[in-house]
Amino acid sequence: MNTPTPRTFIVHVEDRPGVLSHVISLFRRRAYNIDSLTVARTEHPQLSRITLVMAADEREAKLLEANLYKLINVLYVEHATPQGQVSRELALIKVRATEETRPTVLQVCEVFRARAIDVTPTSMVMELTGTPDKIDGLIELLRPHGILELARTGTVAMARGARSPLAALLETESQEKAG
Repeated sequence: MNTPTPRTFIVHVEDRPGVLSHVISLFRRRAYNIDSLTVARTEHPQLSRITLVMAADEREAKLLEANLYKLINVLYVEHATPQGQVSRELALIKVRATEETRPTVLQVCEVFRARAIDVTPTSMVMELTGTPDKIDGLIELLRPHGILELARTGTVAMARGARSPLAALLETESQEKAG
């Protein structure tokens, strides 16, 4: 049996009430845990982009992709591979930082190119954009200082290069309607 690995699915859907619920129900019915979920409108106001990260083997991933296509409001599904995508996540990390420990915290954050967006006498809020692994690395190094609060956006991903499968699909549909 194949070992489950992190899988990123980019699901382009109609921007309508209840669509996200239908997509999530598919994962729930199959007892998959979603590790990361982001949803937002796209450059096309009538469309939304759902980015899901979950662990699955190759067979499960193909089955899940096929089942996503069965949902009425799903227009296009990309099963993104690490080599074929760029992915980022945003994290806000509130860490304990006194006058004595602040220089050390800032030094650690500088290595990761994180920046301080809020500073108080007893804490700092750091902002970091990067891969999930990069964010995990900063969290581990800040943990000894005392993480007071942590918020992560979840992964957003996009295919590398100029190709845009959804744009090609929409263009084809537009030409079919016009022709």
